[in-house]
Amino acid sequence: MSICNYIDMEKNEILKIFGKNLRAERNRAGYSQDELAERMGICAGKHIGTIERGETNPSLTTIVAILKALNIDFDKLFEIKNQ
Repeated sequence: MSICNYIDMEKNEILKIFGKNLRAERNRAGYSQDELAERMGICAGKHIGTIERGETNPSLTTIVAILKALNIDFDKLFEIKNQ
């Protein structure tokens, strides 16, 4: 689905989808939250947890760091899958 499908969604829905996709990609890569944080160059893996639970809105620079650390394309984190 296109990123345009997010236009009519509530902010918390978007954050939960992003977080769920992040957790799936992190697990697929075999990293713990702490390992991903280290690869991103941030101190605390608990920040990754808050993103994965949809509790925080990551900045664009954080999203780019996630993409680089996981070596994935942008679409992987914004994919809307059948729930």
